[in-house]
Amino acid sequence: MTYPGPPRPAQLSATPLAELAGQVGAAEPTTAADVTGITHDSRAVRPGDLYAALPGARLHGADFVGQAAGLGAVAVLTDPAGADRAAATGLPVLVVEDPRAHMGELAATIYGHPGRDLLQIGITGTSGKTTTAYLVEGGLKTVRSTGLIGTVETRIGDERMKSERTTPEATDLQALFAVMLERGVDAVAMEVSSHALVLGRVDACIFDIAVFTNLSPEHMEFHSGMEDYFQAKAQLFTPLRSRQGVVNLDDEYGRRLAAQATIPVVTYSAEGHPDADWRAENVEIGPMDSTFTAVGPKGELITARSPLAGSFNVANTLAAIAALATAGLDPQLAADGISEVPGVPGRLERVDAGQPYLAVVDYAHKTDAVESVLRALRKVTEGKLHVVLGCGGDRDTTKREPMGAAVARLADTAVLTSDNPRSEDPLAILATMLQGAASVPAHERGEVQVFEDRAAAVAAAVARAQPGDTVLVAGKGHEQGQDIAGVVRPFDDRQVLREAIQKTQG
Repeated sequence: MTYPGPPRPAQLSATPLAELAGQVGAAEPTTAADVTGITHDSRAVRPGDLYAALPGARLHGADFVGQAAGLGAVAVLTDPAGADRAAATGLPVLVVEDPRAHMGELAATIYGHPGRDLLQIGITGTSGKTTTAYLVEGGLKTVRSTGLIGTVETRIGDERMKSERTTPEATDLQALFAVMLERGVDAVAMEVSSHALVLGRVDACIFDIAVFTNLSPEHMEFHSGMEDYFQAKAQLFTPLRSRQGVVNLDDEYGRRLAAQATIPVVTYSAEGHPDADWRAENVEIGPMDSTFTAVGPKGELITARSPLAGSFNVANTLAAIAALATAGLDPQLAADGISEVPGVPGRLERVDAGQPYLAVVDYAHKTDAVESVLRALRKVTEGKLHVVLGCGGDRDTTKREPMGAAVARLADTAVLTSDNPRSEDPLAILATMLQGAASVPAHERGEVQVFEDRAAAVAAAVARAQPGDTVLVAGKGHEQGQDIAGVVRPFDDRQVLREAIQKTQG
């Protein structure tokens, strides 16, 4: 039988419900039950599951206990607000004040604490998480059987699955770890978002290595400000979460984190910071890759190649080398593995349809990331730079003007368009971006165009491209859909860009 949701281990062992009740301090249920799985999603319940009925913004998970019971749930974990509805099913109920706070530890117990037998490397930061995770996995592959968990996909060995979010919920994450162990995986590289840290998705995980890339304004619709955002990230660098840290000294928040972390920290710097344990020297930035020497804390001289363009990817590559060396791998072997990574989906991903100019898709959707990508592409572009960019709806509104200003200042042609408007008016988002673009003095500003329709915007940028130019479609990267008014329509920037190029070639 095929079940919805992430995979589960094939070998299940039963945990008495009474044991789980004692673990979370809930009253022991009068009815005994054996639990073989756990999920927070009533649609993904399997026979033998403990269903975690969580409070939500609009609905309560207890509203769906009937569905969960029908699919074979043997018990319910919920809060006092959901207790009566859960009890009405006749299933035994564990009642705690904050069920989400217990999901991770319960899932780890139910699945046999699978994370203990995996080398876990977690990467956090505003930008670079996905790329660094891929690079870390590339290095790990030289000596380990690997798994990958992140924004683009989840990989168990060679099996690929689309990811619903950057870091899975704790119930799914522990099940994934168990599946990885069953299939021979012994090391995992994964992205750890600030949401995951605040919402307990990585509870019961202790990372062998935690990596911090950088911090810039993002998710301000979720965090109360930059300090709140930083403190969320800093949780990863405590003994409860990780054994050792690897931190970027080129970032102001990284320097602060290195000073205050309560675990041993190894530092790195792509800009040659004298206090860094690992430094990048002799950096040569090429059109689509870079080479450098990674200088280690013991004077190691590691020949390194970043398989992706841009100075920021030198930093990501150095982070991966430092993390793998800290985990005990031979740094040169790790660097060699990293250099063989074929690329990262939607991260400076080239689209080649035989055109005489460079065409690239990138996930950059924050001001700092947009600026970094544009500066990197400017260095390798002989002609003009034509950029398509939008801002997502129902997300941080404070970045819209700065992003409009950044693309207007750094591109020769800035084509403002829709990203994922979600429930917002696309034209209202564009109007705010346009205000940012208009704030750039005319003599510093490229030509600015506005198209609500994203495909039309891509076509407009392509129509302007001449030999030696670069076309960048930014913001959505690997995504294969566009959310407009709650309806997700198929839309892949890479495919749309390729089709636009082909049309101009007749």
